[in-house]
Amino acid sequence: AAVPGMVGGMLLHCKSLRRFEHSGGWIKTLLDEAENERMHLMTFMEVTQSRWNERALVFTVQGVCFNAYFLAYLASPKLAHRVVGYLEEEAIYSYTEFLKELDKGTIENVPAPAIAIDYWCLPADSTLRDVVMVVRADEAHHR
Repeated sequence: AAVPGMVGGMLLHCKSLRRFEHSGGWIKTLLDEAENERMHLMTFMEVTQSRWNERALVFTVQGVCFNAYFLAYLASPKLAHRVVGYLEEEAIYSYTEFLKELDKGTIENVPAPAIAIDYWCLPADSTLRDVVMVVRADEAHHR
């Protein structure tokens, strides 16, 4: 999910340099979003204790999505941003369902990983539920 912010920020940066125009803060906003989404991935990769094959899958999907989103953004930045907005809405729904499963006990509410506690300045005794709450809030902010 970090790909759209990175691609959009990169392409706006290049456009700004070509036209000698200020982006109105959009470059920083998109790159900050990419960083935030990267932290979501890093956090959940740590929670799941991902293996090499899962990391390889992330690497492969990232390569495909980067190129696809790059081409989509070149063709229609407005449409590309709309697609991301839709994906963020779906992410909010997914995290809400995740919270329901945590509350039912279907998914174990393990302690929050240190990376999440540090990044979101969470209390030391935070749990996975606390992490999902802040991640869902991030997704709501991104749409």
